[in-house]
Amino acid sequence: MTLELGLMLTCMLAIGFLAQWLAWRVKLPAILFLLLAGIVLGPVSGLLQPDKLLGELLFPVVSLAVALILFEGSLTLRLHELPDIGRAVRGLVTYGAIAALLLLAAAGHYVAGLAWPIALLFGALTCVTGPTVIAPMLRTLRPSAKVANTLRWEGIVIDPLGALFAVLIYEAIVSHQEGHTIGIFLKTLIYGVGIGASAAWVLAQLLRRQLIPEYLQNYGTMVAVLVAFSLSNTLSHESGLLAVTVMGIALGNMRGVHIDDILDFKENLTTLLVSSLFILLAARLHWPLPHGMLWAGIAIFLLAQLIVRPVIVAIACVGSSLSWRERALIAWVAPRGIVAASVSALFALRLGALGLPGAEALVPLVFILIIGTVVLQSATARPLALWLKVAEPEPRGVLVYGSDVVARVIAKALADAGFRVVLADDDWDGVRRARMDGLQTFYGNPASTHAERHLELTGIGRLLAMSTHRERNSLACVHYRQEFGREKVYRLRNLSPQETSDRAALPGSLLAPPLFDEAMTHARFAELLQQGWRIKSTSLSVTFDWPHFIEQYGSDTVLLFGVEERGTLRVASAKRELEPRPGWTVIALVPPQQAEQASRGA
Repeated sequence: MTLELGLMLTCMLAIGFLAQWLAWRVKLPAILFLLLAGIVLGPVSGLLQPDKLLGELLFPVVSLAVALILFEGSLTLRLHELPDIGRAVRGLVTYGAIAALLLLAAAGHYVAGLAWPIALLFGALTCVTGPTVIAPMLRTLRPSAKVANTLRWEGIVIDPLGALFAVLIYEAIVSHQEGHTIGIFLKTLIYGVGIGASAAWVLAQLLRRQLIPEYLQNYGTMVAVLVAFSLSNTLSHESGLLAVTVMGIALGNMRGVHIDDILDFKENLTTLLVSSLFILLAARLHWPLPHGMLWAGIAIFLLAQLIVRPVIVAIACVGSSLSWRERALIAWVAPRGIVAASVSALFALRLGALGLPGAEALVPLVFILIIGTVVLQSATARPLALWLKVAEPEPRGVLVYGSDVVARVIAKALADAGFRVVLADDDWDGVRRARMDGLQTFYGNPASTHAERHLELTGIGRLLAMSTHRERNSLACVHYRQEFGREKVYRLRNLSPQETSDRAALPGSLLAPPLFDEAMTHARFAELLQQGWRIKSTSLSVTFDWPHFIEQYGSDTVLLFGVEERGTLRVASAKRELEPRPGWTVIALVPPQQAEQASRGA
């Protein structure tokens, strides 16, 4: 039995990894492949039987995993950002979410025959999208900035709020089912909120005063979450999920608490938990489904896609600046994700144990809605965006990592050439100067989890890593290879080839093509700027081609970029030499005397 359990768990982890990898390759939400893998392993083939495999451990394992997933999702809600997210998003995550909950509950009641308590719980679980399903879809969809911002912020904000809705409704159902009074229900809420807030405060004090060493902070946070969950459940039955949700929201909004590393760890842990949990939960589905359940699920999916979502978007976007085309695309895109799948399975387990009629239908209906929305919207959203003319063209923009004078002058030159440029760095002084130069900026490390959630990459297709930190440049290049492709990522050397000994050299897998010529380093570029060299942008023609440009500005001129007639940016690199042609616009670094002559001539 031990060998069988260990082997099955190992296989489950391996299959979860393959599903996550496949999702990354095809740029689709991983939840789709995880659910399909679980269905194949469970009801289709019978290879995985979670109830037999884990026995009495099944419910505790699922409960603790869901608690950690809800905590990680709740950490991302920033209350101070809510006033700035726009009228449309505020509508979608407030009265829009409540309207969606009620409409989906009505669909569950009248179409699938769910009792109203279960139907309301179904509505709360399925009214939410989430960043884990929206982010990969946006990479493929590439909509306009307004649409991308609206969908991304809706997913970020509604994910923890939807979990809170679902937990509250679940608490009410359990209290009623067990014959508890309203006083007992309120007691459950008080314990959940009180323990969650108290646990967040205690953990924040320990982190602020550095009473927990850095290498133990992630471990300590995980323990604190599980202690809060278990203690709350012990003191007041079924209040643990509310406690961890409140704990995450409270900790994420406390000032002076550094949680970036905790978020990184929780994200990695959540990936592991989600990968295993969804395979496990999907494998518990019974096939064939109860009579009429498949068709009821398909009917609810069509109602959610074709009626509920468009109505909600129409209501939420009243008075917003979104055009009807943008609203139409937003009305089509609303994939369901992690909260719906994980929490519905946990609730179904508990409600089934209580003998509540209809609880067994909760998971199949939720999973049908998840698979339907992800598959349909992934296949049709991009063609619809193109038809509506709200899709971004091919990503021509540039992400510049760095904010010193070198990065700023490069970013300014590209912006002046008509490219969308975002300059990102965690040096506040440099970012402030870039903003004064009129550049669009992002304050933070572009390879961080915070950047994945908040850095707007719509229309961006290249990375120029130009910070003064060699190792961070390399990490950013590795990170953005997945996003842009290996051939769209470049770095400015921090050391010359002669200075890079075997002891200091980074492995080739961490390196991207070096920018500009063989001798150019960050220090040399900064030195040339200090000596008076300037960046010059000129359109070439048949009568004034690249050799004429070199003749006028000198053979020391350093070619930086070329812009083709159709607007394609070409980057000069030591590995890929450019040959500018008539009709191109060249951006080059020219010596000081020639720069002065050119400015006087202008």
